[in-house]
Amino acid sequence: MRVLCLIAATMLYVATQTARADDTEPAWRASALAMVPAGYVAGTAYRSDGSTGYLAVYPAPSNDPKTPASVFAARQALVVKLTPDATHAVSAELKPRAEPDPDNDETDFAKLHADLAAKRTTLPDGTEPCSLGAWSIDKDPAGLNVRAEPSATARVLGTLPPPYRLKLGGAENTPDGGWLTEFRIIGFKSGWFLIEGAKPPGKDYEDEKRYPRSAPKPYAGRGWVASNKVGASYANGYTRAGGLFQAPFVDAKWMPAQRELGGPIDGDGGPKRLFACSGFWGLVESHDGVRGWWRALCSNQVTNCS
Repeated sequence: MRVLCLIAATMLYVATQTARADDTEPAWRASALAMVPAGYVAGTAYRSDGSTGYLAVYPAPSNDPKTPASVFAARQALVVKLTPDATHAVSAELKPRAEPDPDNDETDFAKLHADLAAKRTTLPDGTEPCSLGAWSIDKDPAGLNVRAEPSATARVLGTLPPPYRLKLGGAENTPDGGWLTEFRIIGFKSGWFLIEGAKPPGKDYEDEKRYPRSAPKPYAGRGWVASNKVGASYANGYTRAGGLFQAPFVDAKWMPAQRELGGPIDGDGGPKRLFACSGFWGLVESHDGVRGWWRALCSNQVTNCS
């Protein structure tokens, strides 16, 4: 079954890559790049309408962990006046962007993000809504502290166990590094993830009848954990594979990135670091040092998340 899943995932990613590779940039985009205002990064030229072109642009610090972008924020576009033959840019103006990209059907994710935005009032003030699977990478024998506020001095509500090496006389499925404690990320603020629903490490993957009652039990309620203690695996977010986006939008600048063992990143393996999140996007660093956004992260420890 795993082989079939991998084949299906590979076919999907190859198809996505091919479709993107066949997309040709309009001739006017090259000359419009010189008109992008300072502090912005150009993405896709997503529309041409007669003598007007539209270029996606996003703030330069969108992939900076200190100032991560928000998928819920209002967007802007560089509206470009073109020559009569629509091959060169004559002038450009930064304007609010309201219309959707007619060539990219993002309807499903737009609805999902709208649903998340509606739940913002159920989160602590200033929290960025997120929905990602993840796990603790903290190896401290005392466990990872889950705190009441996004602060290292806040009250500790409970802990998440370190990697758990289950022993069942050879009948266990425990990976070499031990089972990690999984949870859901539901928010982000200032270098901290708001989490809930932590599960006992490895319980979903072992024989339920033989899983020890003495196994460590994580704090399963809602609380905050430091982002540098959290990891995850890439999942299929139905975007261009092989790299990361400069902002959490599919028309942002795309940057090639590599997996840990080489080759373009895809739905197998995970990032080197997870810094922040916004909606269904995670701000990550790939193993070759590229920092950008990937849509969809999961916490499955035995197969990919395609």
